[in-house]
Amino acid sequence: MSSPATVLPTGTGPEDDKKRKGVGKVLYQVRTVFKRSGRSKKGAAGPTTPSAAVITSAPTAPAAASQPQYEGATKIPRIQIHEERAKKLGARFGLEIKPNEWHSTEGDVLRVEKSVRMRIHRECHRCQSAFGAGNECPNCHHMRCKKCTRHPPKPRSEEERQANREKREALIRRNKQLGPIIPSYDYSETIILKRPRKTGQDLVYKGKPRMRVRRHCHVCNTLIAANTKQPRVCDNCGHRRCGDCPRDPDAKKKYPYGYPNDEPGQVFKGVYACHECRRKFPPNAEDGTECSKCSHKKCSDCPRVKPKKVDPEPDPEIMESLRVRMESLKTAES
Repeated sequence: MSSPATVLPTGTGPEDDKKRKGVGKVLYQVRTVFKRSGRSKKGAAGPTTPSAAVITSAPTAPAAASQPQYEGATKIPRIQIHEERAKKLGARFGLEIKPNEWHSTEGDVLRVEKSVRMRIHRECHRCQSAFGAGNECPNCHHMRCKKCTRHPPKPRSEEERQANREKREALIRRNKQLGPIIPSYDYSETIILKRPRKTGQDLVYKGKPRMRVRRHCHVCNTLIAANTKQPRVCDNCGHRRCGDCPRDPDAKKKYPYGYPNDEPGQVFKGVYACHECRRKFPPNAEDGTECSKCSHKKCSDCPRVKPKKVDPEPDPEIMESLRVRMESLKTAES
């Protein structure tokens, strides 16, 4: 007996597909599709047997078109969509594209109009990191709260908008009233500087009156200023300030031993004290003058009294008059 012939499958194995590449592979697949379609037609046409009676069936209703129905969808020609795309691509890349050469432009398409939606981003208010899909910050693990920034901001109600407008207007009025002082460099008009006067008070200096002290060189009669090249030295003749240089105003009663930081002069040589009993010699005393206390004669070891301010001694005549007045008051009381 002969065995039945084995029918080889029309499909291709993976090794054949690897060998065929490019246009040959495409042509092979098209040829295979045509072979399968021919075999299906032959199998469908079988031997017809005469039927005793013809069975008539009622006509079935045509199946409803299984097309999805969308709410708010409108029909738009397909060529219109391709024209819009070609226009955008041409404007972006500078190309000239014809829609009929690009895709099939026959038929209509459905377009559903949807409201524009925007992606919302949130930012952590602690570390300024962006949140992901979850509610936990990937950097500091902070759970999202109301303080975290939202981009774009949440739309506000009409009451909130009105309150924000009023707040902005109040801030603008405040900035106008308390605005910054803008300097003006226009000197065409005479500017008079005035100090604001305090209410109920006079602009009078309440401090102790003072007088500027001036010293003049007694050699060249030049003012010895405070900003000289060398301190207390005349810039004109180089003379160092001494006790003979006049002082304006004069204060010899306050400084009987000479002015501070002055050198001994030829007229006023200073006041010296006895180095044994510390008794002061008279002003401008020569060497050999006897001390009134210990009879020591002035010598080179006797130091000069440091110039300083001394309170004046009271006048004996005034003291005597005060004593007599106090005695008369005691007699009247008794």
